Amino acid sequence: MRILVTGGAGFIGSHLIDRLMEAGHEVICLDNFYTGHKRNINQWFDNPYFEFIRHDITKPILLEVDRIYHLACPASPVHYQFNPIKTVKTNVVGTLNMLGLAKRVKARFLLASTSEVYGDPEVHPQSEEYRGNVNCIGIRSCYDEGKRIAETLTFDYHRENNVDIRVARIFNTYGPRMQENDGRVVSNFLCQALRGNPLTVYGDGSQTRSFCYVSDLVDGLIKLMNGDRIGPVNLGNPDEYTILELAKTIQNTVNPDADLVFKDLPEDDPKKRQPDITRARTWLGWEPKISLQEGLQLTIEDFRNRLEESGSLNIEDRKSESQKKIKTS
Repeated sequence: MRILVTGGAGFIGSHLIDRLMEAGHEVICLDNFYTGHKRNINQWFDNPYFEFIRHDITKPILLEVDRIYHLACPASPVHYQFNPIKTVKTNVVGTLNMLGLAKRVKARFLLASTSEVYGDPEVHPQSEEYRGNVNCIGIRSCYDEGKRIAETLTFDYHRENNVDIRVARIFNTYGPRMQENDGRVVSNFLCQALRGNPLTVYGDGSQTRSFCYVSDLVDGLIKLMNGDRIGPVNLGNPDEYTILELAKTIQNTVNPDADLVFKDLPEDDPKKRQPDITRARTWLGWEPKISLQEGLQLTIEDFRNRLEESGSLNIEDRKSESQKKIKTS
């Protein structure tokens, strides 16, 4: 098939493109490099079945494709709060443009929505029937409400224009190619531990998250796209951890000497987040396979390589430097 992936140079999008290319599809990657990076898709540039187009999806584009995976939007608070109006435009105008394209060329359309549509949930764990508890004027609303209206538009195009849709609600995902500066808890802890810095825990660390390894998530996205259910479907790992548990796991794995420091919880930060994946198990035959410990090992290796390439000191470098100072003093 000829498949379009918006946001394809990003963390999840690039892993999805790897899988689609390996399966023999013709893939078009659309990205404006706001949070994506060329290095994530470098391996495909010389492949005749791969095409990259630098484009902002808030502007219309005409393409001939069979399927559209619509992933384009900054997904971490640091990036989507940097320019909240642009985030809203990406979710609303960008989604409208991609749905219009799907309507024109009769392509199947998959929206990468988010667990953030549940806000700070009053129901736990969160099933797809739960309608959420979102602060519509808070600092996270540009993303939370943006994705909620993106879902609205997607279902309206399905009902009014018979567009073939799929909607995935993605929970916390981690793995190689995460941005070091995205402000998410896994990347924060890994960078701090690898650099020998204290690990920053917001609040008392009792808030919970579930962490899905990126290869498991990509499996779920492809199964949803290829299946006959439109969703929405939660895609995430139902294993629940407190932020403090995650911090201690990374601390013990990477740098047992690292300290933990506690800071105030950001505004509207959800206290609990755990997916009910009954639909995914029943409809798609999908559930995560990679444990947190296994996934973290793979992610740590990727982060260590990138930090070394960028000149950031890892723990061994810091220890060797301190030993040199001792010897010379």
